[in-house]
Order: sequence, then C-alpha cells, then structure tokens
Amino acid sequence: MNKYGFALFAWALIAGSCQQAEKAPCVSAPVTTKAPETEVIALKQFIDSSGIAATADERGFYYVIQSPGSGVKPTICSNVTVNYNGKLTNGKTFDNGSGVNFDLNQLVIGWQEGIPLVAPGGSITLYLPPSLAYGSQEQNGIPANSILVFKIDLTKVE
Repeated sequence: MNKYGFALFAWALIAGSCQQAEKAPCVSAPVTTKAPETEVIALKQFIDSSGIAATADERGFYYVIQSPGSGVKPTICSNVTVNYNGKLTNGKTFDNGSGVNFDLNQLVIGWQEGIPLVAPGGSITLYLPPSLAYGSQEQNGIPANSILVFKIDLTKVE
C-alpha cells in the first residue's frame, strides 16, 4: 500500500469511528425479574415497622401512589423526565434530581417496574429490595445490599 493509500485508509478509519453509534431499537418486553424471598421478607419488615401503608407488588417491591397523574403511562421504551429523591432506610439522602431525563430501559429494574404505575403528573414512592436496585454492588453513598426508597414525580413521558 502506498503512503497515500495508507493515509486514506487511516483517515477513513478515524472518521468512521467518530460517528455516533445508532441507538439500538428498544424491545417492549415486560420486566419479569422478581426479588428473592429473603429480600421481600426484609423489605416487608421495614414497611411494617415503619408503619407505611404501601402496596406490595408481586415482583417484590412496595409502592405508594401519591398521585396517579393523567395521560399515557410510560413503557420500558419510554424516555421519562422526573424529579426524584433517593434515600436509605435510615433516612439519609444519597441522590436527588430535578427535571432529569432517562431512558427507562437504562434504569434499575425497580424503576423500570415502578414508574409505569403512574402517568405524567403522577407521584410515586418506591420501596426497592436490593436485587431490584443496586444489589450487592456498593454505589456512591449506597452500601451493598441496601433497601432503597425513591420518591419520584413523573413530569414527562416521550
């Protein structure tokens, strides 16, 4: 290969790698992950001892809908805009955000399962066992195997 051919090949390789990868199409299959029984029992003990009137979901998390919202509920393939506050069971806030956009299929399983229970304008509190949140991996300010509490206001669905 001559020096011009090599330069052209190198340029094409670099230019091709700079293009954004196309977003893979989302498959709208229902989430079927269920929390292990030991986690469900621990979460129920927290709910009961805290006097929280929450609804149990068959997948192993609990929730309280403060407001159902109105309109079309999101699917796993939706982009959602939310205001949220994440806390540990001791009340310590580990994360929060306002007007944050997410592709729902990129979030923890508990959010994928819980957010579609409300429509835009809705508000929900999710009580997630570890396997539907961050599991056995320690995250920024979140100990491994933590039960997490998220207060989520769904403001927009696309």
